[in-house]
Amino acid sequence: MFKPLIFYIGLRYTRAKRRTQFISFITLTSIMGIALGVTALITVLSVMNGFEAELRQRILGMTAHATLTGLYGQLENWPEAESRIKNQPHVQSSAPFINGQVMINADRRVSGTMLNGVMPDYEANVSEVANHMQEGKLTDLIPGEYNIVLGAELAKYLSTFVGDKITIISPQVNSTPAGVVPRMRRFNVVGIFKVGMYEYDRNMALIHIDDAAKLFRLESAVSGLRIKLDDVFNAPRITQTLSSELSGQYIVSDWTMAHENFFKAIKTEKTVMFIILLLIVAVAAFNIVSTLVMVVTDKRGDIAILKTQGLTSRSVMGIFMVLGTIIGVTGTIIGTIGGVLLALNAGQIVSGIEKAFKLNFLPADVYYISDLPSKLIWSDVYTIAAMAFLLSLIATIYPAWQASKVNPAEVLRYE
Repeated sequence: MFKPLIFYIGLRYTRAKRRTQFISFITLTSIMGIALGVTALITVLSVMNGFEAELRQRILGMTAHATLTGLYGQLENWPEAESRIKNQPHVQSSAPFINGQVMINADRRVSGTMLNGVMPDYEANVSEVANHMQEGKLTDLIPGEYNIVLGAELAKYLSTFVGDKITIISPQVNSTPAGVVPRMRRFNVVGIFKVGMYEYDRNMALIHIDDAAKLFRLESAVSGLRIKLDDVFNAPRITQTLSSELSGQYIVSDWTMAHENFFKAIKTEKTVMFIILLLIVAVAAFNIVSTLVMVVTDKRGDIAILKTQGLTSRSVMGIFMVLGTIIGVTGTIIGTIGGVLLALNAGQIVSGIEKAFKLNFLPADVYYISDLPSKLIWSDVYTIAAMAFLLSLIATIYPAWQASKVNPAEVLRYE
């Protein structure tokens, strides 16, 4: 079916004569339609891959891979629990913590936030907050001095700087002769961190764990242990094994439980976007049908002459399948090259546009992150290119079949 002559004729039909310039234009639009669809699909999927990877990295930089707590929400003897898990497989390190919701007051500004009590020396083993300090150091949290480290967006909202004093208002209350009043404590701002994720930069503050225990009246208890694992993507299985080893004395959870719906939503959105953009490629691919139908109509005389010289219907079908395949392959190659180049440079391109036109495409308070990440996965590129080629090939079948059914006697009668 596909002989050198068939390839030659199919390739020759891609070059139009003067009287068929319109057909050549339609062919060009089909090629560009496929190229644009493939480019858009590769670029969008790469951006969504980058967005997901960046969020996961930033979330895991602040969130424990796994968390161990007591059966009643508190851990009374955390050193004993730590000694039981530190030699378990896949456990790299752990750190105690105390957390709770509080109100922060600075002059006339008030904001609710999550207050985390940490041990600075331990915390560096399970989170990356120490590596994202804009001002001060995490080790400035000294027990008994009531120092506090604020997220950058929270400090900006409160108009607070290092060296200022703020008031922490706890939901717990004190009973006094004057009545019931909320527990309040003055803290010194000694540091500001910025991890680049608005949720944490706006809604988190850190104090020493001893100060947190006094503020929340926990005495020697803590909220739990943060655990760092050697394989974060295998966290569900590891935490299940840990829970079994601990004989149900503690509650062990992993990061996927806290953010499961979030990452499921991203995965669903990625799938939907893939289908929508693939439909664009399909529409462009099926433009090949109209192109080939017009070519078949224009070349009916040529087909009749070729058939009278011994060319079979199968070979005629092969000519037009070659023509349609060339259109599809050309569009796919151009689109793949364009998509890869655009995906690899998406961040720089968007940044340049933002600077040139004074725009902000990704407000941090809406999209969690303020820059445009892009992660090119070659398996996605291969899949997109293969599907674009397959759709183009399918689109050639009907016009090629119609060409093979041309009756030479009927056509030549009117030539």
